[in-house]
Amino acid sequence: MPEKEMIHDPSAKTKHFTKGEIIQSRGLISHNVFYVKKGLVRSYLIDSNGKEHIFMFASEGWLIADIESIEFHQPAQLFIDCIEDSEVLVIHRENQHLDFSNEEAVKEKLTQLYRRIGKLQRRIIMQMSTPAVDRYGYFLQTYPDLPNRVPQYMIASYLGITPQALSTIRKVLSQKKEG
Repeated sequence: MPEKEMIHDPSAKTKHFTKGEIIQSRGLISHNVFYVKKGLVRSYLIDSNGKEHIFMFASEGWLIADIESIEFHQPAQLFIDCIEDSEVLVIHRENQHLDFSNEEAVKEKLTQLYRRIGKLQRRIIMQMSTPAVDRYGYFLQTYPDLPNRVPQYMIASYLGITPQALSTIRKVLSQKKEG
């Protein structure tokens, strides 16, 4: 379903961002939701020790935002930047209108939203209670195309492990497939 059928915001603008370009900075109040039309975007935070923690990846058809900043008018906790050159629809918070005249479109978008929230909830629960090898397996199931699009250190950050630990996990899984 093209976004123009769901998003009726004349002020929404498609913007082109280059690989590595920051779309949203931490510390500023965010007013925008970003719909990825093409490319790959991530949200992440940097802890007090300078370590990067990836919160979410968003590829084509996904929305990404710092919801807490938007909803509660708090400074953003997350940076959002482009992993690849990206085409992104920037939608201002005050102008996020859904076309309820097309009930099927609304149902489809709400279903997508619930699935993505469910995946995020599952990821948080897994982060708290599941071994890294299982989290990596779930990552591969959830994002089958990303291992070829994202550097390994970003996948490790997303999983909450070191790049060395990810390398070990990949090696063990590779040996299991061969043996």
